[in-house]
Amino acid sequence: MPFSLKNHVALVTGSTKGLGKQIAITLGKSGAKVCLNYANNREKAEASFSEFLEARCEGILVRSDVTDFNQIQSMVREVEESLGEIDILVVNATPDQPQKPIEEYDLDFYQSMMDFFIKSPFLLTKAVVAGMKRKKWGRIINIGSEVFQTCVPNFSAYVAAKGGQVGWTRSMATELAPFGITVNIIAPAWIPVERHEKDPQEMKDEYLAGIPAGRWGVPKDVADAVLYFASEEASFVSGQTLCVNGAHTPW
Repeated sequence: MPFSLKNHVALVTGSTKGLGKQIAITLGKSGAKVCLNYANNREKAEASFSEFLEARCEGILVRSDVTDFNQIQSMVREVEESLGEIDILVVNATPDQPQKPIEEYDLDFYQSMMDFFIKSPFLLTKAVVAGMKRKKWGRIINIGSEVFQTCVPNFSAYVAAKGGQVGWTRSMATELAPFGITVNIIAPAWIPVERHEKDPQEMKDEYLAGIPAGRWGVPKDVADAVLYFASEEASFVSGQTLCVNGAHTPW
């Protein structure tokens, strides 16, 4: 079967809501054993995990702050004991991203962006890459954002961190290619999920009008792209940024 992930183990960070939940379910339906990760709101996380199991997927639910080294190490050990060695890593967890002019940002907020999009991929990869190297097979997939391509104003902290994530992805792709490990990044459009519920309607209307495909993206669009990068069929694709945004950035 094409795009089968049978006999593979995936860790998807920030995977009990939004894009992450759909990614976890899609990988699970394709045969991977999946660790769903969350940091807050256990009740909602357990509801999402029930949905994952109802889709006839196999996996576990683990609470962990993916910017904390010790918590990451503990989570990886739990996954290995329950499911096996992780060979698919999807770095998806994200904090809130308020848009502000430069004068209103502070250094702590800038640092929080770097923690999620530079520090977290680094720590997570450090925790799992030895197993991938032993297997001579691995997939590291960062969930980025089109904001790096579109240069969104009043968003410098997030855009800068996402740009760093692209650079990290490219460097790691060349470093890990000899070991059969691919490293790629998916840059989605603005896809309204739970955390966008209070965004102004006029802002949404303006954005939608600029999408050549004429529709909103949905979480499955991103999850299907992750499935491709995770699959054997993408074994010769690495260091790439895939924009999933209906031709919003056709360059």
